[in-house]
Amino acid sequence: MNDLMQSIEDRSQLAGSNHLEALLFSLGKDKKTNKELVFGINVFKVRELMAIPDITPLPNAQDCLVGIVTVRGQSIPVIDLPKFCGIESEEPAKILIITEYNRQVQGLLAHEVETIERLAWGDIKLPPAQPDGNQSGLLTGIYQMGEARTLMLLDVEKVLSDVLGSREEANINGIERDSLQGIKVFFCDDSRVARGQMRRVLDHLGISYASEVDGEVAWRQLNTLADRAEQNGHPLQADVNCIITDIEMPGMDGYVLTKKIKSDPRFTGIPVIMHSSLSAHSNQSLGENIGVDAYVPKLNPAELASTISRLVMKHKKAA
Repeated sequence: MNDLMQSIEDRSQLAGSNHLEALLFSLGKDKKTNKELVFGINVFKVRELMAIPDITPLPNAQDCLVGIVTVRGQSIPVIDLPKFCGIESEEPAKILIITEYNRQVQGLLAHEVETIERLAWGDIKLPPAQPDGNQSGLLTGIYQMGEARTLMLLDVEKVLSDVLGSREEANINGIERDSLQGIKVFFCDDSRVARGQMRRVLDHLGISYASEVDGEVAWRQLNTLADRAEQNGHPLQADVNCIITDIEMPGMDGYVLTKKIKSDPRFTGIPVIMHSSLSAHSNQSLGENIGVDAYVPKLNPAELASTISRLVMKHKKAA
Protein backbone atom coordinates (compact mmCIF):
# COMPACT_ATOMS: atom_id res chain seq x y z
CA MET A 1 0.00 0.00 0.00
CA ASN A 2 2.96 2.33 0.65
CA ASP A 3 4.16 1.72 -2.92
CA LEU A 4 0.72 2.67 -4.21
CA MET A 5 0.74 5.92 -2.22
CA GLN A 6 4.20 6.78 -3.61
CA SER A 7 2.84 6.12 -7.08
CA ILE A 8 -0.04 8.51 -6.36
CA GLU A 9 2.43 11.23 -5.36
CA ASP A 10 4.56 10.66 -8.47
CA ARG A 11 1.69 10.50 -10.95
CA SER A 12 -0.07 13.59 -9.59
CA GLN A 13 2.62 15.64 -11.33
CA LEU A 14 1.03 14.77 -14.70
CA ALA A 15 -1.87 17.19 -14.32
CA GLY A 16 -2.51 19.51 -17.22
CA SER A 17 -1.88 16.88 -19.92
CA ASN A 18 -5.63 16.21 -20.48
CA HIS A 19 -5.22 12.91 -18.65
CA LEU A 20 -6.73 11.63 -15.43
CA GLU A 21 -4.82 9.50 -12.96
CA ALA A 22 -7.53 7.35 -11.37
CA LEU A 23 -7.25 5.15 -8.29
CA LEU A 24 -9.21 1.98 -9.08
CA PHE A 25 -11.04 0.16 -6.30
CA SER A 26 -13.79 -2.37 -5.71
CA LEU A 27 -16.80 -2.24 -3.41
CA GLY A 28 -17.15 -6.03 -3.36
CA LYS A 29 -19.13 -8.58 -5.35
CA ASP A 30 -22.81 -7.66 -5.22
CA LYS A 31 -24.98 -10.57 -4.03
CA LYS A 32 -27.87 -9.34 -6.17
CA THR A 33 -25.97 -9.37 -9.48
CA ASN A 34 -22.95 -11.57 -8.67
CA LYS A 35 -20.78 -8.85 -10.26
CA GLU A 36 -17.87 -6.88 -8.88
CA LEU A 37 -17.84 -3.34 -10.24
CA VAL A 38 -14.73 -1.20 -10.69
CA PHE A 39 -14.86 2.40 -9.47
CA GLY A 40 -12.32 5.18 -9.76
CA ILE A 41 -11.50 8.58 -8.26
CA ASN A 42 -8.83 11.13 -9.10
CA VAL A 43 -5.55 10.43 -7.29
CA PHE A 44 -5.28 14.15 -6.53
CA LYS A 45 -8.13 13.64 -4.05
CA VAL A 46 -6.51 10.69 -2.25
CA ARG A 47 -4.52 11.59 0.86
CA GLU A 48 -3.95 8.15 2.31
CA LEU A 49 -4.83 4.45 2.10
CA MET A 50 -4.99 2.34 5.26
CA ALA A 51 -6.45 -0.72 6.88
CA ILE A 52 -9.70 0.21 8.61
CA PRO A 53 -8.95 1.41 12.17
CA ASP A 54 -11.41 1.38 15.06
CA ILE A 55 -14.49 3.41 14.11
CA THR A 56 -16.40 5.35 16.76
CA PRO A 57 -20.15 5.27 15.96
CA LEU A 58 -22.12 8.52 15.92
CA PRO A 59 -25.60 8.64 17.48
CA ASN A 60 -28.50 9.47 15.16
CA ALA A 61 -26.17 9.65 12.15
CA GLN A 62 -27.23 9.24 8.55
CA ASP A 63 -27.44 5.56 7.61
CA CYS A 64 -24.27 5.51 5.48
CA LEU A 65 -22.23 7.57 7.96
CA VAL A 66 -20.77 4.77 10.06
CA GLY A 67 -18.82 6.96 12.48
CA ILE A 68 -15.51 8.74 12.86
CA VAL A 69 -11.87 7.69 13.03
CA THR A 70 -8.92 9.60 14.42
CA VAL A 71 -5.93 9.83 12.09
CA ARG A 72 -2.91 11.74 13.39
CA GLY A 73 -5.08 13.74 15.75
CA GLN A 74 -7.76 14.61 13.18
CA SER A 75 -11.33 13.33 13.51
CA ILE A 76 -12.52 12.10 10.11
CA PRO A 77 -16.07 11.01 9.18
CA VAL A 78 -16.29 7.56 7.60
CA ILE A 79 -18.79 6.77 4.83
CA ASP A 80 -19.91 3.24 4.00
CA LEU A 81 -19.50 3.55 0.24
CA PRO A 82 -20.80 0.06 -0.65
CA LYS A 83 -24.00 0.72 1.31
CA PHE A 84 -24.43 4.13 -0.31
CA CYS A 85 -24.07 2.56 -3.76
CA GLY A 86 -26.56 -0.17 -2.88
CA ILE A 87 -23.99 -2.97 -3.08
CA GLU A 88 -24.47 -5.94 -0.74
CA SER A 89 -21.36 -8.10 -0.42
CA GLU A 90 -20.63 -11.23 1.59
CA GLU A 91 -17.22 -9.83 2.54
CA PRO A 92 -16.74 -6.77 4.76
CA ALA A 93 -14.83 -3.71 3.58
CA LYS A 94 -11.07 -3.90 4.23
CA ILE A 95 -9.65 -0.55 3.10
CA LEU A 96 -10.19 3.04 4.19
CA ILE A 97 -9.52 5.61 1.46
CA ILE A 98 -8.82 9.01 3.04
CA THR A 99 -9.84 11.74 0.61
CA GLU A 100 -9.90 15.53 0.53
CA TYR A 101 -12.67 17.39 -1.28
CA ASN A 102 -13.44 21.09 -1.02
CA ARG A 103 -11.00 21.48 1.90
CA GLN A 104 -12.81 18.74 3.83
CA VAL A 105 -11.33 15.35 4.74
CA GLN A 106 -13.34 12.13 4.92
CA GLY A 107 -12.83 8.38 4.75
CA LEU A 108 -14.50 6.03 2.25
CA LEU A 109 -14.84 2.32 2.97
CA ALA A 110 -13.83 0.02 0.10
CA HIS A 111 -13.20 -3.69 -0.30
CA GLU A 112 -10.04 -3.64 -2.37
CA VAL A 113 -7.74 -1.12 -4.03
CA GLU A 114 -6.45 -2.37 -7.37
CA THR A 115 -4.07 0.01 -9.12
CA ILE A 116 -3.70 3.44 -10.67
CA GLU A 117 -4.75 3.86 -14.28
CA ARG A 118 -3.85 6.74 -16.56
CA LEU A 119 -6.85 7.73 -18.70
CA ALA A 120 -7.24 10.27 -21.48
CA TRP A 121 -10.16 12.59 -20.80
CA GLY A 122 -11.10 12.26 -24.46
CA ASP A 123 -11.77 8.53 -23.90
CA ILE A 124 -14.00 9.11 -20.89
CA LYS A 125 -17.67 9.26 -21.80
CA LEU A 126 -20.62 10.73 -19.99
CA PRO A 127 -22.67 8.06 -18.18
CA PRO A 128 -26.10 7.12 -19.49
CA ALA A 129 -29.13 8.75 -17.90
CA GLN A 130 -29.74 7.23 -14.49
CA PRO A 131 -33.08 6.80 -12.70
CA ASP A 132 -33.95 8.76 -9.61
CA GLY A 133 -32.81 7.22 -6.36
CA ASN A 134 -29.64 6.91 -4.32
CA GLN A 135 -27.54 6.14 -7.38
CA SER A 136 -29.00 8.92 -9.51
CA GLY A 137 -26.06 10.98 -10.73
CA LEU A 138 -23.64 8.72 -8.88
CA LEU A 139 -21.21 8.66 -11.82
CA THR A 140 -19.47 11.49 -13.64
CA GLY A 141 -17.97 9.33 -16.39
CA ILE A 142 -17.37 5.83 -17.69
CA TYR A 143 -14.30 4.32 -19.33
CA GLN A 144 -14.23 1.04 -21.22
CA MET A 145 -11.32 -1.15 -20.06
CA GLY A 146 -11.36 -3.76 -22.80
CA GLU A 147 -14.46 -5.77 -23.63
CA ALA A 148 -15.10 -7.22 -20.18
CA ARG A 149 -14.66 -4.31 -17.76
CA THR A 150 -16.08 -0.82 -17.42
CA LEU A 151 -14.52 1.70 -15.07
CA MET A 152 -17.03 3.99 -13.38
CA LEU A 153 -15.82 7.37 -12.16
CA LEU A 154 -17.57 8.15 -8.92
CA ASP A 155 -19.20 11.52 -8.24
CA VAL A 156 -17.87 11.85 -4.71
CA GLU A 157 -19.41 15.31 -4.46
CA LYS A 158 -22.84 13.67 -4.63
CA VAL A 159 -21.84 11.15 -1.97
CA LEU A 160 -20.66 13.87 0.38
CA SER A 161 -23.68 16.09 -0.28
CA ASP A 162 -26.14 13.25 0.37
CA VAL A 163 -24.38 11.82 3.43
CA LEU A 164 -22.74 14.81 5.11
CA GLY A 165 -25.11 17.53 3.88
CA SER A 166 -24.25 21.02 2.71
CA ARG A 167 -24.02 24.46 4.31
CA GLU A 168 -24.80 26.04 0.97
CA GLU A 169 -28.16 27.57 1.96
CA ALA A 170 -26.72 29.57 4.83
CA ASN A 171 -23.78 30.68 2.69
CA ILE A 172 -26.01 31.87 -0.16
CA ASN A 173 -28.28 34.00 1.99
CA GLY A 174 -25.49 36.33 3.08
CA ILE A 175 -24.30 37.27 -0.43
CA GLU A 176 -24.71 40.83 -1.72
CA ARG A 177 -26.41 40.80 -5.13
CA ASP A 178 -26.50 44.39 -6.36
CA SER A 179 -23.07 44.47 -8.04
CA LEU A 180 -23.76 41.27 -10.00
CA GLN A 181 -26.93 42.24 -11.88
CA GLY A 182 -26.63 41.83 -15.66
CA ILE A 183 -23.57 39.58 -15.57
CA LYS A 184 -23.58 36.61 -17.96
CA VAL A 185 -21.64 33.47 -17.02
CA PHE A 186 -20.72 30.33 -18.93
CA PHE A 187 -19.80 27.36 -16.72
CA CYS A 188 -18.81 23.74 -17.22
CA ASP A 189 -18.93 20.93 -14.63
CA ASP A 190 -19.49 17.18 -14.94
CA SER A 191 -20.97 16.68 -11.45
CA ARG A 192 -24.76 16.86 -11.26
CA VAL A 193 -24.58 18.00 -7.65
CA ALA A 194 -22.02 20.71 -8.44
CA ARG A 195 -24.07 21.96 -11.40
CA GLY A 196 -27.17 22.15 -9.24
CA GLN A 197 -25.31 24.13 -6.58
CA MET A 198 -23.87 26.47 -9.21
CA ARG A 199 -27.32 27.12 -10.70
CA ARG A 200 -28.82 27.88 -7.29
CA VAL A 201 -26.03 30.33 -6.49
CA LEU A 202 -26.24 32.10 -9.85
CA ASP A 203 -30.05 32.23 -9.72
CA HIS A 204 -29.89 33.74 -6.24
CA LEU A 205 -27.43 36.36 -7.51
CA GLY A 206 -29.55 37.24 -10.54
CA ILE A 207 -26.79 36.13 -12.93
CA SER A 208 -27.83 34.67 -16.28
CA TYR A 209 -25.86 31.65 -17.45
CA ALA A 210 -25.33 28.83 -19.93
CA SER A 211 -23.64 25.55 -19.04
CA GLU A 212 -22.14 22.34 -20.38
CA VAL A 213 -21.09 19.01 -18.84
CA ASP A 214 -18.30 17.93 -21.22
CA GLY A 215 -15.15 20.06 -21.57
CA GLU A 216 -14.79 19.45 -25.30
CA VAL A 217 -18.44 20.31 -25.92
CA ALA A 218 -17.96 23.46 -23.82
CA TRP A 219 -15.07 24.56 -26.03
CA ARG A 220 -17.16 24.04 -29.16
CA GLN A 221 -20.00 26.03 -27.61
CA LEU A 222 -17.66 28.88 -26.66
CA ASN A 223 -16.30 28.92 -30.22
CA THR A 224 -19.85 29.16 -31.53
CA LEU A 225 -20.50 32.18 -29.28
CA ALA A 226 -17.25 33.82 -30.44
CA ASP A 227 -18.00 33.18 -34.13
CA ARG A 228 -21.51 34.59 -33.75
CA ALA A 229 -20.20 37.72 -32.03
CA GLU A 230 -17.73 38.31 -34.87
CA GLN A 231 -20.41 37.81 -37.51
CA ASN A 232 -22.78 40.22 -35.75
CA GLY A 233 -20.05 42.78 -35.17
CA HIS A 234 -20.41 43.04 -31.41
CA PRO A 235 -17.96 42.21 -28.61
CA LEU A 236 -18.06 38.70 -27.15
CA GLN A 237 -18.38 40.27 -23.69
CA ALA A 238 -21.96 41.15 -24.62
CA ASP A 239 -22.72 37.42 -24.49
CA VAL A 240 -20.41 36.18 -21.74
CA ASN A 241 -18.65 38.16 -19.00
CA CYS A 242 -17.03 35.29 -17.13
CA ILE A 243 -16.17 31.62 -17.71
CA ILE A 244 -16.15 29.15 -14.81
CA THR A 245 -14.68 25.69 -15.29
CA ASP A 246 -14.23 22.56 -13.24
CA ILE A 247 -10.92 20.69 -13.57
CA GLU A 248 -12.18 17.12 -13.98
CA MET A 249 -14.45 16.73 -17.02
CA PRO A 250 -14.99 14.18 -19.80
CA GLY A 251 -13.72 15.15 -23.24
CA MET A 252 -11.34 17.89 -22.09
CA ASP A 253 -10.18 18.84 -18.62
CA GLY A 254 -10.34 22.35 -17.22
CA TYR A 255 -6.61 22.96 -17.61
CA VAL A 256 -6.69 22.32 -21.35
CA LEU A 257 -9.94 24.27 -21.74
CA THR A 258 -8.36 27.25 -19.98
CA LYS A 259 -5.25 27.04 -22.18
CA LYS A 260 -7.42 27.17 -25.30
CA ILE A 261 -9.43 30.12 -24.02
CA LYS A 262 -6.36 32.09 -22.98
CA SER A 263 -4.56 31.46 -26.30
CA ASP A 264 -7.53 32.71 -28.37
CA PRO A 265 -7.55 36.53 -28.74
CA ARG A 266 -11.33 36.54 -29.17
CA PHE A 267 -11.64 35.81 -25.42
CA THR A 268 -9.37 38.66 -24.32
CA GLY A 269 -10.93 40.49 -21.39
CA ILE A 270 -13.10 37.56 -20.28
CA PRO A 271 -11.87 36.17 -16.93
CA VAL A 272 -11.66 32.43 -16.30
CA ILE A 273 -12.37 31.07 -12.82
CA MET A 274 -11.29 27.54 -11.94
CA HIS A 275 -13.93 26.06 -9.61
CA SER A 276 -12.94 22.66 -8.28
CA SER A 277 -13.09 20.25 -5.37
CA LEU A 278 -9.36 19.63 -5.91
CA SER A 279 -8.15 21.78 -3.05
CA ALA A 280 -4.40 21.00 -3.04
CA HIS A 281 -2.12 24.02 -3.50
CA SER A 282 -0.42 22.31 -6.47
CA ASN A 283 -3.70 22.35 -8.41
CA GLN A 284 -4.15 26.05 -7.75
CA SER A 285 -0.56 26.77 -8.82
CA LEU A 286 -0.98 24.82 -12.04
CA GLY A 287 -4.14 26.76 -12.85
CA GLU A 288 -2.36 30.06 -12.26
CA ASN A 289 0.54 28.95 -14.48
CA ILE A 290 -1.77 28.42 -17.46
CA GLY A 291 -3.43 31.80 -17.01
CA VAL A 292 -6.54 31.19 -14.91
CA ASP A 293 -7.67 34.45 -13.29
CA ALA A 294 -8.81 32.92 -9.99
CA TYR A 295 -9.16 29.56 -8.25
CA VAL A 296 -12.22 29.05 -6.03
CA PRO A 297 -12.85 25.79 -4.14
CA LYS A 298 -16.35 24.38 -4.51
CA LEU A 299 -19.09 24.81 -1.91
CA ASN A 300 -18.09 28.39 -1.08
CA PRO A 301 -20.81 30.55 -2.69
CA ALA A 302 -19.71 33.78 -0.98
CA GLU A 303 -16.14 33.46 -2.28
CA LEU A 304 -17.42 32.54 -5.75
CA ALA A 305 -19.76 35.55 -5.88
CA SER A 306 -17.13 38.02 -4.71
CA THR A 307 -14.60 36.60 -7.18
CA ILE A 308 -17.01 36.91 -10.12
CA SER A 309 -17.84 40.49 -9.16
CA ARG A 310 -14.21 41.51 -8.63
CA LEU A 311 -12.95 40.04 -11.90
CA VAL A 312 -15.80 41.28 -14.08
CA MET A 313 -15.52 44.82 -12.66
CA LYS A 314 -11.74 44.74 -13.10
CA HIS A 315 -11.97 43.76 -16.76
CA LYS A 316 -14.74 46.28 -17.46
CA LYS A 317 -12.57 49.10 -16.09
CA ALA A 318 -9.60 47.91 -18.16
CA ALA A 319 -11.66 47.76 -21.38
